[in-house]
Amino acid sequence: MKPHLIALDLDGTLLNDKKVISEKTLATLKQAESEGHQIMIATGRPYRSSEVYYRQLGLKTPIVNFNGAFVHHPNDRSWKTVHETIDLTVAKEVIDAMQDFNLKNIVAEVKDDVYLHYHDEKLLDIFSSGSPNIQEGDIRQYLQVNPTSLLIQGGEGMADPIRKHLEEVHAEVIEHRRWGAPWEIVEVIRHGLNKAVGISKVSEWIGIPQERIIAFGDEDNDLEMIDYAGIGVAMGNGIDQLKSIANEVTLTNNEDGIAIMLQERLNLKTS
Repeated sequence: MKPHLIALDLDGTLLNDKKVISEKTLATLKQAESEGHQIMIATGRPYRSSEVYYRQLGLKTPIVNFNGAFVHHPNDRSWKTVHETIDLTVAKEVIDAMQDFNLKNIVAEVKDDVYLHYHDEKLLDIFSSGSPNIQEGDIRQYLQVNPTSLLIQGGEGMADPIRKHLEEVHAEVIEHRRWGAPWEIVEVIRHGLNKAVGISKVSEWIGIPQERIIAFGDEDNDLEMIDYAGIGVAMGNGIDQLKSIANEVTLTNNEDGIAIMLQERLNLKTS
């Protein structure tokens, strides 16, 4: 069988609800790689909190982070790193506008630097993974460079109104996606970026055509990737919108959905 590029979202997809890769899925991916297929990660996470899974899988491919805003190869310096940021002026305009909403917090990330608008132990626990530099206080005062992403945490029921404002006022300069339940978080990156853009660069570099890309996802930020891939696969736990555009729907992230689908599609023989 000709080599395929297997692109994997992390949370809700490759990772089960305990945030681990199951033994069956890990064995299946290792088998796929041994038979000539290429495996990569495409996630909204920064690299610092996805590196552990990259290393566990023993990957030799570039990785897509921040939903396509940062693409690099951890092991090959010949790969030209992509880091597309939000203009600082635009970021501060968005932060200013958010003060009119019922807001819990705003987080700005510049690769491995994290800025929290307000102190929040739960968010600190999430963003401290990988030991980033963390600055707390008014982001408009402390942020001096173009951010990789903004995360806007609204109060209950505020995600949709926030996204409506962003669409009406900033649609030409930013993209926005919503985090999965229970978070009321809207993620903002530079306009024109998504996981599909990053995957297309990797597939071109590897030499595997679009029709032989198999992509797995479950959420709002996977829509472009699933639509772009020759075989777009929605997880059983995925949102309905994603399932409606996917070529296939597999079992959930807790039922080895990736392993089951790949064993069948690629005719993998695993023990």
